[in-house]
Amino acid sequence: MENAVLLMSGGLDSTTVLAWAVDKGYRVYALSFDYGQRHRAELERAMILAKRYAARAHHSIRLDPLPFCRSPLTGAGELALDRSRSEIGHGLAESYVPARNLIFLSMAAAFAEKLPARAIMIGVNSVDYSGYPDCRPEFIEAFTRAANLGTSAAFDDNAFVVHAPLMRLSKAEIIRLGISLGVDYGETVSCYQADSEGRACGHCDACILRRDGFAEAGVADPTRYI
Repeated sequence: MENAVLLMSGGLDSTTVLAWAVDKGYRVYALSFDYGQRHRAELERAMILAKRYAARAHHSIRLDPLPFCRSPLTGAGELALDRSRSEIGHGLAESYVPARNLIFLSMAAAFAEKLPARAIMIGVNSVDYSGYPDCRPEFIEAFTRAANLGTSAAFDDNAFVVHAPLMRLSKAEIIRLGISLGVDYGETVSCYQADSEGRACGHCDACILRRDGFAEAGVADPTRYI
């Protein structure tokens, strides 16, 4: 079994990647981050789901407070609600947290270097794009090159590989994949302003994309809404 470090948020996408990694036979080490996000219920979900899928370890790293993490997603301003799909996909997302995935992947690479592991996994997606520059294939490709130049991987033939298996799937396709792997999406939290019980608002960008994804997949939406 090959070791893999997986960025785990407790949401729909990362849980699908977790199920995918386990199905592929990886020995998974899950990594979550507390960066002051509004939807802190996702951290509890991440812990529960990591145990459910028998991850070898689950580490939650506290990055809050960080001045550059100020964003509506961390409570610095109001979240945009009830937007159309065209509005969600236009320009930089208002909920964008500066360099979030760059920071997370850098820490995942450091963790992987010490395990050791050369597989890093992340649930980014560029089809149902919602304005996050660090969810694009160009970014993942560039980070992979940087990781292999700036770590011990530069001195051996065992290169880092960043797996983003959902990158070119629609939200509906992601849901169908997860269903085929036995994922219970009722256990996941995607909402940007979920309450302490993990119930979703139904109006933020994440809720809109998730709800539309279930509708397009022809699957009943198991999300608990406020």
